[in-house]
Amino acid sequence: MFEMWGWYFGKLVDSLPMFYQGLLMTVAVSALSLLGGTIIGVGAGILRSRSKSFASRALVLYVDFMRGTPFLVQVFIVFFILPEFGLQLEAFSAAVLSLTFYAGAYICEIVSAAIQAVPSGQYEACRSLGHTRFQTMWFVILPQAVRMALPALVGQYVLLIKDSSIVSVIGLTDVTRVGWLTVQRIPEGIMVFGLVGIMYFAICYPLIQLSNMLEKKYSTGELKL
Repeated sequence: MFEMWGWYFGKLVDSLPMFYQGLLMTVAVSALSLLGGTIIGVGAGILRSRSKSFASRALVLYVDFMRGTPFLVQVFIVFFILPEFGLQLEAFSAAVLSLTFYAGAYICEIVSAAIQAVPSGQYEACRSLGHTRFQTMWFVILPQAVRMALPALVGQYVLLIKDSSIVSVIGLTDVTRVGWLTVQRIPEGIMVFGLVGIMYFAICYPLIQLSNMLEKKYSTGELKL
């Protein structure tokens, strides 16, 4: 038995370059999706916070669809359905696009809730001082909202990185995909996917610690922006 485990371990060590490439792919997809999702989410969150605007009502459909359907279905729509309408995407592009809009919906709700949590007196004070709507939002409301939203945003980033494992179903060679390919040659699932789990943990753990630090500093009023 120990000899067999030693053989499996040796084969797994030989596969480490593939896992390294898969890790780089996971980091690349996650980083681009986090950037795009944050841009979309912050912009949509600002519009969403204006509850009486047409844009806010339209964004409800986007947010509800993204939050109310499985992410796997969204990936299939982007990769398999969009080509029917003339938009053919590579696995990498489809993964980034689907993750970006998926993250954007959740970040939109986080940012919107944070903006709405800022006391209404802040708006009234800015209007009395003659500030424009843009100046009020950019220089007064957003800095306070970002401070409140940071812990939740970092936590959402961790969830997005873990959800990125789903895009392996469309053939993207990320860490999870490499794990599935490796387990076909090394029939020891605990060892193979234990390594996959360690790699995801290595990516997520710093963000988890950052989220805990921000939450602690925010709760004690120490965070300065």
